[in-house]
Amino acid sequence: MMKRIEITPDTLHLQIHRLWGEQWLLLGAGDFPGGDYNCMTVAWGSLGTMWNKPFVQVVVRPSRYTFRFMEEYDEFTLCAFGEEYRPALQLLGSRSGRDGDKISASGLTPEKARAVRAPVFREAELTLECRKIYYQDLDPTHFLSPDTQEQYPKKDYHRIYFGEILVVTALPKYAFKEK
Repeated sequence: MMKRIEITPDTLHLQIHRLWGEQWLLLGAGDFPGGDYNCMTVAWGSLGTMWNKPFVQVVVRPSRYTFRFMEEYDEFTLCAFGEEYRPALQLLGSRSGRDGDKISASGLTPEKARAVRAPVFREAELTLECRKIYYQDLDPTHFLSPDTQEQYPKKDYHRIYFGEILVVTALPKYAFKEK
């Protein structure tokens, strides 16, 4: 396994839609050193610049166990993996940490992040360590397209979290190279 290197957010080279829509990410929240943390697979979000800071935006439904950790702690992580870890991400996205140790069942190895208390995962090829800078609950009265409302048959609207990206570690293929 190649070792991740630290890169700056402005040199991060991604295929954004593929990352969210096809590759998926693992959202980690909580206090890894203290043993109080959880994770969940996410496939909706964004990356960019907000308030002159590199940021990531994630959404979490209040019904998810990870929601508690996102509310209680000021930091979170996002990790991307190679295709060989798809079964682990499917498990982590379909089981609740309330019902048992799904992280052990996934075979992934949580480890200490560089700048935040939330875990990163040894097998990840990309990690983003973030500090929350904003949150907002989705307001269904603001949906402009009926097909958006169809995503919420239970009316369990997401909370949106913006996180400033503090540290990026990644395989060298994620570092932008000037031509």
